Amino acid sequence: MIDLFAGCGGMTAGFVAAGDYRPVLAVEWDLHAAATYAANFGEDHVRWADITTVTDIPPADLIIGGPPCQGFSNLGSRDVDDPRNQLWKQYLRFVRGARPKVFVIENVDRFLSSPEFALLRAEARPGGLLDGYHLTPGLLLAADFGVPQRRKRAFVIGSRVGPIPLPAPTHSRDRWHGVRTVLEGLPEHPAHKTLPDSTVEILGHRVPGRFKSADLHLARTPTALSLERYRAIPPGGGRFDLPDHLLPRCWREKKTGTTDVMGRMRWDEPSLTIRTEFYKPEKGQYLHPQWEPGPHGHRVDRPITHLEAARLQTFPDTFEWCGTKIQVAKQIGNAVPPMLAEAIAHHLKPYLSATPTPAPAPCRLCG
Repeated sequence: MIDLFAGCGGMTAGFVAAGDYRPVLAVEWDLHAAATYAANFGEDHVRWADITTVTDIPPADLIIGGPPCQGFSNLGSRDVDDPRNQLWKQYLRFVRGARPKVFVIENVDRFLSSPEFALLRAEARPGGLLDGYHLTPGLLLAADFGVPQRRKRAFVIGSRVGPIPLPAPTHSRDRWHGVRTVLEGLPEHPAHKTLPDSTVEILGHRVPGRFKSADLHLARTPTALSLERYRAIPPGGGRFDLPDHLLPRCWREKKTGTTDVMGRMRWDEPSLTIRTEFYKPEKGQYLHPQWEPGPHGHRVDRPITHLEAARLQTFPDTFEWCGTKIQVAKQIGNAVPPMLAEAIAHHLKPYLSATPTPAPAPCRLCG
């Protein structure tokens, strides 16, 4: 398989975990994300480069990847002329060059209603760049596949071996995993605030790393005002639970919208989407779920750590990381949850091989 816009390797991690998938090329332009990918899957097939400059395209049965989505995202400008939105055409160039049996594109949910997606569908018509491929688009919710996170993303499966539906959910709503499944038991008060002072040479460059999962359990130093705000917010609550004297002016004057900011998770429910700035409670529902009522209730008044975010994304604790704290956080938030990728990988096996395939592996969080 080929992984384009590979990031730190969330999709590759899931496909490799499913067995039978062997990466032959991964392309990523960000050095630290490419270094993380290489640290976990080897350097030999990694190209740290602008995808437009990569011309040696090996044959492959499968191409996976998510072109940058900022132009489509609710958090971005949604500018159809954003040059990042044109990178999906590079994805098609690799499909034309490698001629995979199947390809999988991942993007934010708004992608399916974008002009770029309409152009993508047009390329599957006779004479188009994707002539011969059948496209199946749709939305997948990570929680439906065992991920303790309500992360909804668009996926497009392209196939020249017959139509392939999107995978069916493996977890009904009453079997969703709450954040307890991956956060409970971790130290409530991290011992360190910085990553170890270590570097490693990968891809011909020296970068911070390799960091183990335990290295990512990092504390922050909130202000007294921030701590007072954190204490006031119960599980499932957010900025609307703050008394007036704790509200900044911008929130006091904005009575609607941004309902999840300064939010606290619930132990027995999936988290909301883990984004790249999960360590900032003002950016979303990122406060630790432990909170008991009363003046002496047991509370953990801090945002989740990098390790906790990685676990909510279902990265295994054996995964290794390269980069600064901010760079690693970006890698975590931008990744496809490996457990979701693994479910897709199992689903695709019968279509990629004529031999019988084993039943999907049991959910590792269910036991």
